[in-house]
This record gives sequence, structure tokens and C-alpha cells, in this order.
Amino acid sequence: MFRNYLMTAWKVFMRRKLFTAINLLCIVLTLVVLMVVTALLQNTFYPTGVEGRSDRYVQMLLYRSSHTNKPGWRSGTLGYKVVDQYLKPLKHAEVVSAAGLALTISVYQPDRVSSLQMRQTDAEYWQILDFKLLQGRLYNKDDVAQGRMVAVINESTARKLFPGQAYLGQKFNAMGQDFTVIGVVQDELHVNAISDIWVPLTSQPSTGYKSQMFGSFSAIMMAPSAAELPALQREIIETAKRVQYDDPNQFNKTQFWGDSKLALFSRTLLDSQADDGDAPKLLSIIVVLMLLFMTLPALNLINLNMGRILERSSEIGVRKAFGATSRQLVVQLVLENVLLCLIGGAIGLACATGVLWWMESWSVLPYLKIHLNLAIFGYGLLIALVFGVMSGVIPAWKMSRMAPVHALKGTA
Repeated sequence: MFRNYLMTAWKVFMRRKLFTAINLLCIVLTLVVLMVVTALLQNTFYPTGVEGRSDRYVQMLLYRSSHTNKPGWRSGTLGYKVVDQYLKPLKHAEVVSAAGLALTISVYQPDRVSSLQMRQTDAEYWQILDFKLLQGRLYNKDDVAQGRMVAVINESTARKLFPGQAYLGQKFNAMGQDFTVIGVVQDELHVNAISDIWVPLTSQPSTGYKSQMFGSFSAIMMAPSAAELPALQREIIETAKRVQYDDPNQFNKTQFWGDSKLALFSRTLLDSQADDGDAPKLLSIIVVLMLLFMTLPALNLINLNMGRILERSSEIGVRKAFGATSRQLVVQLVLENVLLCLIGGAIGLACATGVLWWMESWSVLPYLKIHLNLAIFGYGLLIALVFGVMSGVIPAWKMSRMAPVHALKGTA
């Protein structure tokens, strides 16, 4: 039976090639957009490569301060004092890193000025993020403790600043300070890894940052294993109860969170105070937006499918006259539409790969590297199935319920 359905579907597609091509074009364009967006989201929320250990760590960018007897609150990015005094000693954390937010700076050289991004970090940063070292070395705890003026740069920055020269040992001036390049790493585009230059946080000219409760730092806390991550998250939340402020009359209550990549984006975008950052809510919003995006093409396909099925009214009438049930006809017609969407999905997957290659080659997003892995292919297949069912079930059900005499006459 199933084989007969497939053979019938193929003959129907080949009978009206132009109509089939229009259907495929509509499907492919829709699925390409959805698969490219899905690939970008998957790469952001569940990264591989440099942030491949993200299943073992949580992050904190914001925390909230308030007073039990006063209205109002303050939510801001971490100061170094919070990371050093309260997060570094966490018992369930194998490594805790303090990293400054990426800052846009001007790099001065004798013959040019370049606008680049710089991030100030501790040595633990390199233990959590798995950068690919191309030349030299990464700065270590001794470099940080001594406040050495050393820098690690990515490959693109090395070529930009020192074309045709050896990269290691080169010097450049940034923020009024001279740095020496000791290492070159591969370009990366991830939330915690995005930067052009990395320098020890102790290279700052002032030590005032060490006493700040609010500042421009984020924290990454890595557990020994993914199984121990929930215990680390609970400890982070409990640690907030021990935070003390310089002025307890202003703030005396603190709220910490240990966020996954998804929860971090959700908390930032939705301004959430929930322990999970309302991550399920963000995923629900994304799914709803995707379904809404699919609605208009699905409606167009419904109209196209109605026209295609009307042409087969005589066939449907004959089948009903010989005892075919409405359910059997619906299954056949929906299967044909799903098959067409799967063919469009395969073409769309190839086109989506081309679009992502173009985005990488033309640097639409700096350092973008995305590969359509099996997970993305699975999402694309699921999207194609949903799209096929959405656009096929309504016309199939309507036509399957036609009276045989009307179907044979070609009237609804």
C-alpha cells in the first residue's frame, strides 16, 4: 500500500512539472530561512568547539541587589570583587574564571590605527574555553599575578596588525599601554570567546576594579562533570546569602544565578529573575515565531494543493466509489504533500549549507563558523514534516469528504 502511494505521488509530481516546481520553490525558500536560523540558534545555545565544555559550566553576567526594608533594586554586571570573594571559593566548582566584557579599543601602530575588541581575563579563562593555539603560548597564572603586559591575539588580528611578519614578540599600543604578543589563537565567534585581543586583567593601570561590587565582568564556573552541575548551581544560589555590601543600608539582599547558555540569553532578553532564566519561555517564543513564519507559506501551499487535488477529483470519485474511506484518501494525499516537502527539505538543506558558507566567506558575522551537523539535519527534517502536514491536511480532508457523484463531476 505504502509503495503504491509513493508511486502514485511520483506520477502526480511528474504530470504537472511546473506546478511541482512552484510548490518546491515555496517550500525551499521557507525551509532555507528556518534551517539557517535554527543552525545559528543551535550554535549559540548548544555550541561546540571552543565552548564545547558548556555542558559542564554555568555563567553569571548579572546579579540583583535589593534591601529587605526598602523598595527598589539594582541589577547590574559583576564587579571583580564579587567574582573573587564569593564565586572563586565555590566548593563544587573545578575552575572559576573572571573575564571582562569585550571592549572596543583603538590599537596604535606607527603607520595605522585599528579598531579592535579586547577582553581582560584571568588565567583560568583558558582552562575552561578550548581555544586552538596556533603559535606561542597562552598567558598563565604567573603572568596574571605579575601583571605582565602580554597579549594573545586571534589569527585575523595577527594578519591585520602584522602582515607578512612574524607575529610572536610584536608590540602594539592600546589604552595607553604597550603589549607584547605571546600567542595566536584561531578565530572564534561565541559569547564567551568573541574578541580580537586578550590580556591579563591585572594589566590595568589601576587596581580600583578589585574593590568594585558592580563592574564589567562575567564569571564562568565549571563543574568537574556535567552530573555535578546542578549541585554547583544550588551552591551559587546559596552563596548569594553571604554577600556583604560596603553600605548595608543601601543593599543587604543579593540574588545570584548560574545560567546555561540558553538561560543566559533568556534572562538577558526577557529580564527574568527566575532561577531557570525563563529558558522554556524563550524556547516557546522561538517555536511560536517559527510556526507563524511558516503559516503564510503554508496557506499559499494549501491553495496550491486545493488546485492540484481538484484536478484529481475524478480519481478521488472513482476511489470512493470502489470503497476507499476518507481516512485512506487523507493519508494518501497528506503523504504526497509530505513527500514533496521532504524533497524540498533536502534541496533546502543543500541551499542552507550554501547560505551559511556564503555568510562565513563574506564575514557577514565576524569569525562565524557553523556546520550543519546531524542535529541541524534532524531539525530540518522535522520542520519539513510539520510544514508538509500543515499545508496538506486541510485540502486533503476537504476533498476526501466529497460525495462520489460530485467528485466524478469535478464539483466540490
